Amino acid sequence: MIEDLRRTPLYDFHIENGAKIVPFAGFEMPLQYAGAGIIAEHKHTREKASLFDVAHMGIIKLEGEEVAKGLETITPGDFLSLAVGKQKYSFFTNENGGIIDDIMVANYPNFFIVVVNAASRNNDLLLMQQKLANYAKVTELDDYALLALQGPMARKALAKIIPDVSDMTFMQVRESQFMNNPALISCSGYTGEDGFEIAVPNYLVETLARKLLENPDVKMAGLGARDTLRLEAGLPLHGNDIDAFTTPVEAQLTWAIGKRRQIEGNFPGKEIILAQIANGTDLLMVGIKVDSKIPVRSHAVIKDETGDEEIGMITSGTFGATINAPVALGYIDPAFATDGINVKVVVHGNLLDAKVVNLPFVPHNYVRK
Repeated sequence: MIEDLRRTPLYDFHIENGAKIVPFAGFEMPLQYAGAGIIAEHKHTREKASLFDVAHMGIIKLEGEEVAKGLETITPGDFLSLAVGKQKYSFFTNENGGIIDDIMVANYPNFFIVVVNAASRNNDLLLMQQKLANYAKVTELDDYALLALQGPMARKALAKIIPDVSDMTFMQVRESQFMNNPALISCSGYTGEDGFEIAVPNYLVETLARKLLENPDVKMAGLGARDTLRLEAGLPLHGNDIDAFTTPVEAQLTWAIGKRRQIEGNFPGKEIILAQIANGTDLLMVGIKVDSKIPVRSHAVIKDETGDEEIGMITSGTFGATINAPVALGYIDPAFATDGINVKVVVHGNLLDAKVVNLPFVPHNYVRK
């Protein structure tokens, strides 16, 4: 084991399948698999279905009658209105309005589940244990692990094993069964495709993975494809595109702050966030599409069309295999944050032609009502 890094329950399975293992967020994780490669895994996800090991993510269970009320003290989300069987995207904020972590919050019949990012899971758990002590019982489900099945064939593949997922729609959650054990299922994911995230006991994760992979439409995919897929879908990555020094308004995530919370909410950084909603910000996140085959990477400088004025910086970028062009996210001066505006991106000292584009780069294919 790489020193001080953890392994998910599928580690031996990854080795068996020729995965290239890399350190990521405190874990040893598969970057890609032998015989495929990132582009092939990416395309397979868009065309059929891919299975991702996301057991590095933290699963936090909240129990109590005032869970929703408690969550509203540490996030800007509207959880008092979150119906049973639904989930919402939200984030923990600090006193400066920065995003400590972005999270998914699900309301099951007798408890809430909060899924947090791997790099932040220990700090997020401590935050909830400290701040929600008067509202909820807080437990990390470290005996459960999460898999993500993503792509247009994901629904059919999972329904063969867990039939009651077939009628689920985007952002629905359901407590089902797998081999007579509870399975926590959400209709969501990080690729822009229809799909599911499934949490089962650790000892059943490999069994579930192997059963899904019996379907010829399902293949494994690693972190590399996960990153290129989420970028095409215009989804920010915490630690790259959003962090404790960027606000939801700058990241164009204001849609996740309900109107009621903007009016009467009390959450960390509220004054700064509301002031930015009312008055604007110095920077805004946008999509950048480069007019060449050369990918741009984080920290590349964005300039105006003339190449004279620096107007922003790339936070993450890759080659979008679906659209056959480089794609990136970055923060720029709001005066340039309009679809179709021509800009330049500095790569290895050269000025590349690029455009600001509305997100996502690839349309989302979620199944909605």
